[in-house]
Amino acid sequence: MIQTAQYLDGDISRIIEMAWEDRTPFEAIAREYSLNESAVIRLMRLHLQANSFKLWRKRVSGRKTKHLQLRSPEVSRGYCTRQYKHH
Repeated sequence: MIQTAQYLDGDISRIIEMAWEDRTPFEAIAREYSLNESAVIRLMRLHLQANSFKLWRKRVSGRKTKHLQLRSPEVSRGYCTRQYKHH
């Protein structure tokens, strides 16, 4: 079982955000937070409402950009250019 107590609320929010991002691979989450894909799935199940979790699982299942080994070499960024807007 994943110990979410070891993460601050801000960390959990960031992990969830990274998990939802299409271009952020699970390997990036593992590198930054030491959570493999199955641990991220457990964290998402714990912290999302059931319908949100189901939508997320449907969205990321089989998505090539979520796995470095499956992603096209053309996908070089971990985020969308429109993601971090500066006003």
